[in-house]
Amino acid sequence: MGLAVAVAGMAIHLPADAQIKNTKHNLGTTTGGTGVNKFDGTTEICVFCHTPHGSDTSAVVPLWNRTLPNPNTFTTYDSLGTSTLDGKTAPVGSVSIACLSCHDGVTSMSAVINAPGSGTAGDSAWQAGTWSGANQTGGVMKAGIIANLGQDLKNDHPIGIQYGGGGITATSPAAATRDSDFKTPANASINGTTVWWVDTEATPNNARNKTDMILYTRAPGKGYTGQTDSEPFVECASCHDPHSTNATFLRIANAGSAVCLACHVK
Repeated sequence: MGLAVAVAGMAIHLPADAQIKNTKHNLGTTTGGTGVNKFDGTTEICVFCHTPHGSDTSAVVPLWNRTLPNPNTFTTYDSLGTSTLDGKTAPVGSVSIACLSCHDGVTSMSAVINAPGSGTAGDSAWQAGTWSGANQTGGVMKAGIIANLGQDLKNDHPIGIQYGGGGITATSPAAATRDSDFKTPANASINGTTVWWVDTEATPNNARNKTDMILYTRAPGKGYTGQTDSEPFVECASCHDPHSTNATFLRIANAGSAVCLACHVK
């Protein structure tokens, strides 16, 4: 799964204006952020999620600068027992846990492993920083706002679940999904690992781009009980790109329900 997360960025080119500084994820004092939440302890932008040294390697997310919550603390959509949910579920995957390390509504957005700056000056400036903005309380996402997903995810899109009800594996990467209401994803082998995505272009280009719906590979032992082959799973980042300037960080605009209809045949 970690390799799949890493290769999701391969062969991907961002437009010049698609920069994190122009999004709500710009939480420092650098100008350009569109959000209301700001932390005055740093001008840095990337530090709230990433660090060049001493990262949390359990995240399997590039140079992650936050301690991950326990996947077992989350209650997911499958607990409703919805009869139409036909995919097998697994513990919430690391790429989703990375998102939830802020969006769980429990952890402060400034609770990082490594503060910015070199030495005590940078660290003390960070510790002395304060939060402002209507959508936070003491750096924790305010209760009741849509970005605060909480730990009860029953009312949120399924994550940690087989794509399309299963049926697609590394042995049969181009097989049709068991659920015919899902599009068959494209696939490629990168460094010996099969990865999948759903093309969003009107004419599929057979290349994995940030504007496609990204699926995340889980090997046996990393997915559901009894899994015997690598398979594609849906996670938060299947639909959301945290570096995108699109509304709500969606990989593509949702006009005409384009995000939903990229995967669902309706």
